[in-house]
Amino acid sequence: MGVQPSPLRVLLIGNGGREHAIAWKLSQSPLVESIIAVPGNGGTATCSKTTNNTSVSAEDFPALLDLARKNNINFVVPGPEAPLVAGAVDFFEDAGIRCFGPSKAAAHMEGSKTFSKDFMKKHKIPTAAYENFSDYEKARQYLDSVQHDVVIKASGLAAGKGVIIPSTKDEAHSALKDIMQNKEFGSAGDEVVIEEFLTGDELSILTFSDGYTIKSLPPAQDHKRIGEGDTGLNTGGMGCYAPTNIATPELVAQIDRDIIQPSIDGMRKDEMPFKGVLFTGLMITSSGPKVLEYNVRFGDPETQTVLPLLSDDTDLAKIMLACSKGHLDSVSINIKNEFSTTVVVSAGGYPESYAKGDGITIQTPPPAVNIFHAGTKLADGKLQTAGGRVIAASATASESLRAAVDKAYEGVKHIQFKDMYYRKDIAHRAFKPTADTKEALTYAQAGVSIDAGNKLVERIRAAVRSTRRPGADAEIGGFGGEVDLAKAGFFASGAGAASAPIMVGAIDGVGTKLMIAQATGNHATVGIDLVAMNVNDLVVQGAEPLMFLDYFGCSRLDGEVAAQFVESVAAGCREARCALVGGETAEMPGMYKEDDYDAAGAAIGAMLPQNRLPRLDAMRPGDVLLGLASSGVHSNGFSLVRRILARENLPYSAPAPWISPSPSSSSSSSTSAVPTVGESLLTPTKIYVRSVLAALAHLKGLAHITGGGLTENVPRMLPAHLAAEIDVATWALPLVFRWLKTAGNVEAAEMARTFNTGVGMVAVVAPEDVETAVKILRGEGETVYTIGKLVERAQGGEGCVLKGLETW
Repeated sequence: MGVQPSPLRVLLIGNGGREHAIAWKLSQSPLVESIIAVPGNGGTATCSKTTNNTSVSAEDFPALLDLARKNNINFVVPGPEAPLVAGAVDFFEDAGIRCFGPSKAAAHMEGSKTFSKDFMKKHKIPTAAYENFSDYEKARQYLDSVQHDVVIKASGLAAGKGVIIPSTKDEAHSALKDIMQNKEFGSAGDEVVIEEFLTGDELSILTFSDGYTIKSLPPAQDHKRIGEGDTGLNTGGMGCYAPTNIATPELVAQIDRDIIQPSIDGMRKDEMPFKGVLFTGLMITSSGPKVLEYNVRFGDPETQTVLPLLSDDTDLAKIMLACSKGHLDSVSINIKNEFSTTVVVSAGGYPESYAKGDGITIQTPPPAVNIFHAGTKLADGKLQTAGGRVIAASATASESLRAAVDKAYEGVKHIQFKDMYYRKDIAHRAFKPTADTKEALTYAQAGVSIDAGNKLVERIRAAVRSTRRPGADAEIGGFGGEVDLAKAGFFASGAGAASAPIMVGAIDGVGTKLMIAQATGNHATVGIDLVAMNVNDLVVQGAEPLMFLDYFGCSRLDGEVAAQFVESVAAGCREARCALVGGETAEMPGMYKEDDYDAAGAAIGAMLPQNRLPRLDAMRPGDVLLGLASSGVHSNGFSLVRRILARENLPYSAPAPWISPSPSSSSSSSTSAVPTVGESLLTPTKIYVRSVLAALAHLKGLAHITGGGLTENVPRMLPAHLAAEIDVATWALPLVFRWLKTAGNVEAAEMARTFNTGVGMVAVVAPEDVETAVKILRGEGETVYTIGKLVERAQGGEGCVLKGLETW
């Protein structure tokens, strides 16, 4: 049994909503005898066990020490970052008074963003790419050189407002000038951090630590912007909720394991052990959580949100003492199974100029609602506004987050003062459709059934087989059909017949990608798609395309549209080095809707018998699978693409949300350099003919990844006893597919069965030929990934086994 600590007489430094919440929770502790808040606010003035003292400045450490000694203070809690960065903990502990908080050295993690970024790099803690600058001209040149969106941060303390997220290059240059030359944040802007703008969901985690042990509170999500929908200027925070729905137990464990514990361990190894509460701002990106910033104290308004979630038997004073004494592992921290929301009410005009001294009226709030004061003061016994963020209503609820939000807004109704302002959408991100609430779309729901297509092939197989003749076995299910000219009687028997070329044919269309071309009036690329879909199916059999024929069907012939289409077919033929030898244009009134049209094509090629693929007998377990990068969505899966776009109300004319703006020094809008949705989706299918033919001698098999994705297409080139084992984490899922997966809530396995997911062609290569094949393919301009290998296939087993789908 531990020694009972002496009654705590606390000096609480600060006057914000955070300090009111700390005083509120500390006052509930049986260990706490009294609290003096310097200077405090209108809320701490009426808090149990708490008195305000405005006779000394919160920045005057010697005067604070005199006050502490006169009042027998034995525990100091600095609330804001400024006294911590200035060394308050070192000062009071040198004077013999214990403190809760980090040393001056450890507080430098918040005092200098350049220091903290360098710390993260040193200790391999995930964060955004960045550069530090103390020279304005070098920073300006760097801004012009980068190809990604940026965040500009004043390195020093700027009251939580020194982070600028520009939407254009002009805004970035303006912000840089304001910070470094115009000194908008004073000396805090003598040095800046320019870092990569990360996309994803933000969350904040408050973690108690004694320098070794960590104990985190529920993840929270702040709302920094003044306007609803996260618009307008940055503020200190207009609201908050916890726990966040994105923070699964697995994600929280990952953050503790990969970020927070290494941060605490790194600070200790760097001889600045962290004691206190570490605020870690995170962005949950597609590649995992990354640190945005460290703060070395309780966040505001996160504190007002998460402290009410501590159970009634969890003693904040006991936790703080354990952190300062180094035995946090001996203390239990229990969290209520509830939700919490805070809505901040600000003065009109904040975060720009605003009035002070207006009277405030507060009625008794409903149960489970706390009113936490920030910019308030008592003047002659009357409550008045005294800051920008004036006051907040915080509420908890056991039923749901929605119930907590509703209670908080009910609490706001009990607050009245002139020109008061608050956001009406706190926690709005939590109520957006998620993977749990949004319908998961599939290719079948979009009207295309891979299974139905496979069943049709089986049904007509016998009918097709009945047409066979010498030289043509009339078997379907491959990528194209063959006619052996020697066996068909076109070559006299003898030595020459054995090496006679084999004719290969393929036929295909473009599918509903045509609907995007028709909707946008852009017909200059879909002809390339038509050629690509056919010639890629030829080359996987080892054939060289020789000629191409097209078909264009419509109800009303528009000569300009038809000409653009045929010109794009010709462009595809030139790329594939085959001749466009003929075609058919069919005008059929009433067959199609208005100006719609359909198109199909057939490619004819030839191969020598020794080049025929796949070489099934040569394939062995351990053979390597190479993936050739696609150029985009290619020509399959567009029924699902269009379904997702429709549900997201995203027109083809909108900037493509999966593409970041290119840097530009012009004054045009940030979206001017971004292709539209239609333009991006009409990127033509990649033609692999030249590169594959160059490497043909080193290949055992090829699969063109079209409708059915990797799952359905790769097995088409394999013998029955072998399967492809593919690790999808070996290449980055392209941004367009990441967006489609998220927006459509499409399961990873469904993505792999619908789209090419970034790999348009898969090759089987013997291990000893990999280096040569890769060199040839890359020499022809291909991006090549080593994506897996062949393995023995169990009887009845899958022909394509995908690993790493969770990384998507």
